[in-house]
Amino acid sequence: MSKAITFLAALAGALSFMTAAQAQDAAAGEKKAAMCIGCHGIKGYQASFPEVHKVPMISGQNAKYIVASLQAYKKGERKHPTMRGIAITLTDADMADLGAFYEKHGASMIKPVADTPAVAPSAEVAALLAKGACASCHGANFSKPIDPGYPKIAGQHADYLNVALRAYTVTGNPQVGRSNAIMAGQVKQFKPAELKAMAQYIGSLPGELRTVPQPKFR
Repeated sequence: MSKAITFLAALAGALSFMTAAQAQDAAAGEKKAAMCIGCHGIKGYQASFPEVHKVPMISGQNAKYIVASLQAYKKGERKHPTMRGIAITLTDADMADLGAFYEKHGASMIKPVADTPAVAPSAEVAALLAKGACASCHGANFSKPIDPGYPKIAGQHADYLNVALRAYTVTGNPQVGRSNAIMAGQVKQFKPAELKAMAQYIGSLPGELRTVPQPKFR
């Protein structure tokens, strides 16, 4: 029995090591990113369905968050026809590789962001951010999340942030909506105009996210 337990423990350790190695395989992720660059590799590119907004910047984003997002699209917890269509084709290893690639992508272009916002919010926006406790998860200057499973949001496209926030308030729509109990609880406290004001402020801050043109688009 003890030998069997030892073997299982060793096997679990090996599997854990393999998973960690997968999650750091940025070179493999670069080879799998062809399906991503058509939208995320073009500066200023806009989605037109189901809503019009700039496609989010993902170069420099936390790998763990990218993986979590792709898993949510695959499970249908995030409802976006294009992203779901891509996510359902990906294995866990594919997602890990893509996350590792994009976390490091464009690193030479990124300057570390200070803990203090370069521009202070208005009193109204500051009150909204405090009410939503945004920094408690997204961290100092909204660019240092307390866990890599949460996204960096400073400097992200404001129109995308607004659409993403509003998505947490949507239920029963097969094409729009996001299921996350924490975010839904926070977002539902606000009026649409308040969500837009917060998105505009956060999007105006210096951040570590970039859209890095791929060779075919340069």
